[in-house]
Amino acid sequence: MTVIIKTDKLSRHYGKGNVMVKALDGVDLEIDSGEFTAIVGPSGSGKTTLLQLIGGLDKPTSGDVYLKGTKVSAMAPGALSDFRRDHIGFIFQAFNLIPVLTAQENVEYIMLLQNRPKAERHEKAMSILESVGLKDMASRRPAEMSGGQQQRVAVARALASEPDIILADEPTANLDSKTGADLIDLMKEFNEKSGVTFVFSTHDTKIMERAKRLVRLVDGRISEDIRQ
Repeated sequence: MTVIIKTDKLSRHYGKGNVMVKALDGVDLEIDSGEFTAIVGPSGSGKTTLLQLIGGLDKPTSGDVYLKGTKVSAMAPGALSDFRRDHIGFIFQAFNLIPVLTAQENVEYIMLLQNRPKAERHEKAMSILESVGLKDMASRRPAEMSGGQQQRVAVARALASEPDIILADEPTANLDSKTGADLIDLMKEFNEKSGVTFVFSTHDTKIMERAKRLVRLVDGRISEDIRQ
């Protein structure tokens, strides 16, 4: 297996002195290509912090993050932004779609940033929207869609750039139970059929049950690492 993500003694501390909070404290982790992994643990355990550091959305206090051998944690902001665009897909709890854009335009946007030709963007966006069951809603804006439909657009957008890994931060938190389960099954299908690597931070037992690996954090440290 190819190692996609490696963290080396990764730490993120906030504050200083007596008010220092160790959100992440010396985490060593390797994630292989094709994994469907859930980072789990109680609130404040460091799940979201770990995902943000892996995705280059935050800088570590100490330690390093590597994506396919590239030291993400040492990249300059401009280079990091380009690298994220081409190698990492994100799915957020709050969907984070651009409200003035249609579903199709939201999916195309990342490819626009990659300077792909218009015809290619359109064809790929429509193909991905069809794969998530939303081809007929391509012209709708986020406000005209349910939460579950918006999150499917977010999944489609994350897939559009053909990233090495998709990081999903509590992706089902704002969805009802059935919609959340359907979304997880959709992502698992992409994982199994296309080998797309997914890493979640989650409290959702439905994700935990479907994950191939559970990495449990407690107080910023890995307490368990279970393959199932």
